[in-house]
Amino acid sequence: MTAFTVALVLVVAAAGLLRWRRPAWYWLTFGVILAALRVAFRYASVMDACGLTVPPSRWRLTLARVANRPVPESRAPRILRLRPTRTGLVLRLKLRPGQDAFDVSAATDRLRHSFGMYGVTSRELRSGVVELRMTGYDVLQRVQMPAKVDRAPMCIPVALREDGAIHYRDYRAVPHGLTLGATESGKSVYQRNLVAGLAAQDVALVGIDCKQSVELFPLARRFSALADNPDAALELLEALVTHMQDVYQLIRAQQRISVNVPDAEIAADIWDLPADMRPVPVVVLVDEVAELALFATKDEEKRRDRIITALVRLAQLGRASGIYLEICGQRFGSELGKGITMLRAQLTGRTAHRVNDESSANMAFGDIAPDAVLAAIQIPTETPGIAVTGDSSGGWARIRAPHTSLRQAVNICNRHADRTPDLPALAAFRPAVAPLPSARVPLSKTAPATA
Repeated sequence: MTAFTVALVLVVAAAGLLRWRRPAWYWLTFGVILAALRVAFRYASVMDACGLTVPPSRWRLTLARVANRPVPESRAPRILRLRPTRTGLVLRLKLRPGQDAFDVSAATDRLRHSFGMYGVTSRELRSGVVELRMTGYDVLQRVQMPAKVDRAPMCIPVALREDGAIHYRDYRAVPHGLTLGATESGKSVYQRNLVAGLAAQDVALVGIDCKQSVELFPLARRFSALADNPDAALELLEALVTHMQDVYQLIRAQQRISVNVPDAEIAADIWDLPADMRPVPVVVLVDEVAELALFATKDEEKRRDRIITALVRLAQLGRASGIYLEICGQRFGSELGKGITMLRAQLTGRTAHRVNDESSANMAFGDIAPDAVLAAIQIPTETPGIAVTGDSSGGWARIRAPHTSLRQAVNICNRHADRTPDLPALAAFRPAVAPLPSARVPLSKTAPATA
């Protein structure tokens, strides 16, 4: 056996081992080259087999007839760019006249099989230009967030999409969100990633956790207000409504409405105000919304109605004042009483982890993306953390947040505890926590030496 043969056997064995144990490493070393070659050599035949070609135009047929040449072949979409990524390939196509982006979207499963990729998704960038994102392996099996992500105010990278892109929770684009999931579905881990991402930004965190705050109290050093029971939640929500009204009064006073002021400079929300006058934005996290809607007595029913009314007001009016809602629960349907459907209609961003029944998935996506309902109920039990996300545009995608332990989230919140703003309207609800130990003070005493 020659040295070349031995080296080739070792390379093949290493490639097989990497593909089995470390698919991400295999893709970066071997997979991306092989996939790019497959796409380059198979492109024309695959497009023809998938019905993504158009017949030659009349003038080309006429020219071939006049010149006595063979009839020209059907033409596939033109490749504008082929770009490798850490998870797959991005193929940008220019469609031919007569082709539609829906044709490419309908053929993604056939393209996945033909090109030997793990997954293929398509989206239309502009008229006549379609982008195919192809993944070389299951990126949701072991989530690894990129080292470099876009950082913008109120825009948090919380998960990885199945096409390898980062899923951001952008509060300025989607002010309010709803997160559903059964027990042990990964909903708490998703919430921890959200809090950990918000902890590093200049934002006030407000938590409502009616399970005696067992989920949110460990993160209390980064929270400006916490409520651990329905009575405290009612007082906190009504205080937020009062704070919202005060912010609107500030905006009214600083609108700068005058014939000498261009329209672009007129303030209509807190982001139009000067930075030195802008109130700090507030993100309200509700851990289990059903605990706020359930009641057993007449007094609890009155309390429940006031809570839902306050939540609906914050959802309808809170965006311009910088108040954003993040509501979590196992179910969120009309059985929770009046006002719930009105509140759900204001929650644009929808995320559903594994659910126990189809009706729970319908609560999240039935009114915005019916196709996502089937994807949500097919999430397997053995893969906690996988979720389906969508919004009012009708688009949806499968995502998975990286596993973040409670200790990791606590450490991040403690590291950014100095960013916790003091809001006078919420001072009564500030959680009482012990101060962090100074770096100069030892965490434990050294026992005195004995003779």
